[in-house]
Order: sequence, then C-alpha cells, then structure tokens
Amino acid sequence: ACFRLLCSLLLPALFLSGILCICLVVLLWGVRLWIQRKKQLSSAGRDGKRPLLVAFFHPYCNAGGGGERVLWCAIRTLQKKYRNVTCVVYTGDRDATGEQIVEGAFRRFNIKLIHPVKFVFLKKRFLVEASLYPHFTLLGQSLGSVFLGWEALLKCVPDIYIDSMGYAFTIPLFKYLGGCRVGCYVHYPTISTDMLSVVRNQDTRFNNATFIASSPLFSRFKLAYYYFFAFMYGLVGSCSDVVMVNSSWTLNHILSLWRTGACTSVVYPPCDVQTFLDIPLEVVKSTSEYSIVSVSQFRPEKDHPLQIRAFAKLLKERVGQQPSLKLILIGGCRNQQDEERVNNLKCLCEELGVSDDVVFRINIPFEELKRHLAEATIGLHTMWNEHFGIGVVECMAAGTVILAHNSGGPKLDIVLPHEGHVTGFLAEDEDSYAETMAYIFSLSPEKRLEIRENARRSVHRFSDQHFEDTFLLSVEPLFK
Repeated sequence: ACFRLLCSLLLPALFLSGILCICLVVLLWGVRLWIQRKKQLSSAGRDGKRPLLVAFFHPYCNAGGGGERVLWCAIRTLQKKYRNVTCVVYTGDRDATGEQIVEGAFRRFNIKLIHPVKFVFLKKRFLVEASLYPHFTLLGQSLGSVFLGWEALLKCVPDIYIDSMGYAFTIPLFKYLGGCRVGCYVHYPTISTDMLSVVRNQDTRFNNATFIASSPLFSRFKLAYYYFFAFMYGLVGSCSDVVMVNSSWTLNHILSLWRTGACTSVVYPPCDVQTFLDIPLEVVKSTSEYSIVSVSQFRPEKDHPLQIRAFAKLLKERVGQQPSLKLILIGGCRNQQDEERVNNLKCLCEELGVSDDVVFRINIPFEELKRHLAEATIGLHTMWNEHFGIGVVECMAAGTVILAHNSGGPKLDIVLPHEGHVTGFLAEDEDSYAETMAYIFSLSPEKRLEIRENARRSVHRFSDQHFEDTFLLSVEPLFK
C-alpha cells in the first residue's frame, strides 16, 4: 500500500517538475530573444554600420591596483588592433565621471587610450561588497555579482564580454541570456585548493576566523560549504570561451577547478617595466638613510602587519647602527574599510615603537611612486600566495633588491634565477624577513648592484609589449 502511495505521488511530482522545467526553459529563451531584440535596436551607429561592442566587467575600475592596469592595457591593446571595436566598461564608480576615470588611469599608470571608452555606470555595486555578507561571504558576493551582471546586461548588450575582475558567476548570464562570446582574465581564483587546505588543516588566516579554526565541527561545516562553492565555481567558469590567467599559480588552480585546458593560457599582467628601467642604477643609493619600500593596496591579504613587525624586529637588532632605516608603505585605499586598515597599521607602529620610522603614502601619483622606488634599497612584499605580484616586478625593474613571499607568483614566476644568477630573495615569516633584510644590508654595494642588474634583465618578459602580444593571441577566438 505504501509503495502504491509513493508511486501515485511520484508520477504527478515528476510530471509537475517536467512542466516547471519546460516553463523555465521557455522563459529563459524568451528573455534571451528579448535581449537580442533590444541589442539590435540600440546598436546601429550614425552611419548605419554596427560597431563591435567589447565589454569589460570591472565594477572597481577606478581603484588604481594591478587589476586596473590590466584593464586599461587590454583596452588600449584592442583599440590598437581593431578599428571597428567600441570598448565598454561596466563600473560602479559613480562618484567619478568617465573623463576623470580615464585621466586617473593616465595619472596612475601612464596609460593613454587611443579612442574614447563607453562607461556603463551600475547602481547595485553594493551587492558585491564583502561587508554586506559577514557570513558566507564568497557565496553572497557571487550571487550579488549575478544581480549586478543582470543590471549591466540590461543597460548594454555587448558582442564580446570579458570579466576582468573575477566575477565568474556573471559569465553564463552573458553567454546564455546575452548571446555573447565570453572570456575572462583571472587574477585570483575566488576559491582555491589552498583555501580548502587552510580550513581542512584548521589554520587561522585572515579568511578563516579563530573560532572556526579551533572547532572541528565548524571546520567540517565550512569545508562542506567550500566544496559546494568550488563545484559551482567550476561549473560557471567552464562556460568561458577564452580563459586568461595571470600566473602559473593561478593556472594550476583554474585548470583543476574549471577543467578548461583547451582554451586557457597564461597572460602575464603588463608591468610598466620600461618606465622603471629608465631609473639609473647607482652602486650606492644613499649613505645617510636606507629605505625599504612596499607597493600594494591596503587589503588584508597583503599582510602589512607582517612587514611592520619584521621591520620592528630588524630595527631592534640594528640598534646604534648606521645608516638609519625607513619603511615606506605605498598603496591605494579603495574605501572606508581600507582607510580603517591604515589607521590600525599606524596603531601597530605606535605599539611597536616604530611610528617615526614608518611612512604611509596613500593614492600617490605615478611620478612619486617612481621616485620612492628609485631611492629604495629593498622592495618588500609579504602576501601569502600572491597570484602574481605586479609590485614585485616594478620593484625589480626600478632597481631595488626584492624580498617577496616564498609562495604563489613571486616564487613560481618572478623571483627566479636569471641565467643562473640571483635576482632577489624570498621569505615566509617575521624572523626570516628580518634576517633576510639584515643580510641584504650586510652585502657590499657592488654585490647588491649585481643582484639588481640580474633582476632587471629578468623582467623584460613582463613588459607591456609582451602582454599585448599574448593578450591578442588569447582573445583572437572571440573575434572570429
């Protein structure tokens, strides 16, 4: 009797599910047709000819970081190559005009665009703010990006869509509803096998709170959540027609999650190598004061506290020694949270008694950045598993002795021996950073010069020209 009851309920349930699926498919197909119709009506130019619209999804295009440099170089590259292309940028930077954003790109990165860019300003960027989701942040931001992507799609339907900021959940939206050819440039996988191992091993990190790391139950729950998210992330990423990644480290993670080997390639981000190579290499930079410079946005994963603690340890070991040392922290602040982070760093400096020896330079012009790098002895980088590290390359090109984290892009792609010669140094914790900085200062000026020259020779593979060549080769299938 129970079996017959189950069968009698199962058949209507299956029938109803089938009807709902058919209705959903019809609805989505209708939406796609409506969007295509909308595109045809709005795309003709003054001469009746239709330009090819290439849209970049970059909600924080005015942030001034390495990802933004990739964006503007990519747009300039397409403008050089294709005459019939109009570039569109979806952005949430409504506090600036399009002219101000383009001017900011020139001021910060020395990038001048050939043709105007069309900006589509989005109102719902708050949906991808991490602060909106104190729990299940990855899932919340990813679902938020779908709604933000929907707003973007309704405002402008492109022919080619490129996610240049890591919002992979928008890719199927533009491919299947927008009917676009889709590509992406991945700076950093939203989730990685490293993140899974952090939770699995119950390690405390900036993205794994102590109360979770200390609880086996919470850790198991978070691990299950991460595995579910990794599956969904792989699903949406696999929809891409073209995938570009910025380093070997990112490539390994994307291939394991997305399974897109045939259409995935490494495109090193463009570093303004030539501008920094113009800085003359001197045997002795300064006799009165040595400076250590860090170049990175004030975000938690950049681990500025490690830099300050290692510097404080170095100063403690060098009491009474000359010349004196200065730590200069250069970076961009995107929002109030970043500004609060800077204030916390200043408090840490006071706590460690190094306030007079640490200088903060926030959102500075390009020329000032160049001057600080020209004067610095050591370039410092502390992010664990940095996906690439444009700041690391810039420091090497400018002639500093680089000291980067022994992981990610710096370890796999950048701070490598050049023709068998040392190009820089790697460290992992407070002690090893302090010890390595002390070692670098103990070297003779001639030995430091040799390392700096090796580093300079090694960074030509990260030039703007190399980026342009590999980027065009990668996106070519989207233009066929």
